Amino acid sequence: MTILILAEHDNVSLKSATLNAVTAAAKIAAAGGGDLHLLVAGKGAQGVAAAAASVAGVAKVLLADDAAYEHALAEPVAALLVRLAGGYSHILAPATSVGKNVLPRVAALLDVAAISDITGVVSTDSFERPIYAGNAIATVQSKDSVKIITVRGTAFEAAATGGSAPVETVASAGDPGLSSFLSAELSKSERPELTAARIVISGGRGMQSGENFPLLEGIADKLGAAVGASRAAVDAGFVPNDYQVGQTGKIVAPDLYIAVGISGAIQHLAGMKDSKIIVAINKDEEAPIFQVADYGLVADLFKALPELQQAL
Repeated sequence: MTILILAEHDNVSLKSATLNAVTAAAKIAAAGGGDLHLLVAGKGAQGVAAAAASVAGVAKVLLADDAAYEHALAEPVAALLVRLAGGYSHILAPATSVGKNVLPRVAALLDVAAISDITGVVSTDSFERPIYAGNAIATVQSKDSVKIITVRGTAFEAAATGGSAPVETVASAGDPGLSSFLSAELSKSERPELTAARIVISGGRGMQSGENFPLLEGIADKLGAAVGASRAAVDAGFVPNDYQVGQTGKIVAPDLYIAVGISGAIQHLAGMKDSKIIVAINKDEEAPIFQVADYGLVADLFKALPELQQAL
């Protein structure tokens, strides 16, 4: 039994979500024995391959260096995985936008089921995944010859470094020509990335407008935190879509999560309830967010936030 993990990267550095997927793969390997291989598909990504080779538990790194993989387009990466699939019992990827884009295509091309967003490993063919916005956990068993799996990063610790796996070059599978890269417009911020931040402060509908989000940003700057938002705040146009935390946004599990003016709908809780410490600020003492909060402050956020920033 050999497991292949699709590495997520930007052709310069290995994304941290890959390390969580390696931990999940190691749990599967521990249940059935076998090696872990890490696939780096990119353009000029030798540095990423070297970083991948240092991940503990990885037996081999496969490097596919081709212009077709430079922008992680789903179709060429899926074609490569399908070509490699014959030698593997499991193919894993982080449950990020890249993994969720690529692996279902691989499953369809191989005519097998895709198992998404796993949070636990029961055995080599059985996995736990959340359903109903995380209010229940389903145990899913697959009889397919190749298990195609995306891994929820917040459910697994990051794999350690210190390994020294060999790097093997693999041939490109070519570009199917079904899609092409036009351009990328990336948001730039000096704050940490939302899914990787140790501290996150998020605002909801209670912020009333986008002009009030600097109240959160001032505190975020003091704490070195990322700024997030509920879907209600994003839908109202207060902040861009990439701020959204929740079932249909980003899944986060920081050491500290501060929810400001967020009522706590189950869709939002699904994206942050694994946070180690949750602090809620809301003037409605009946808000559902207080049921999951470790610390709650019933107060007017427009009075509490300036006081908090001054205290910090």
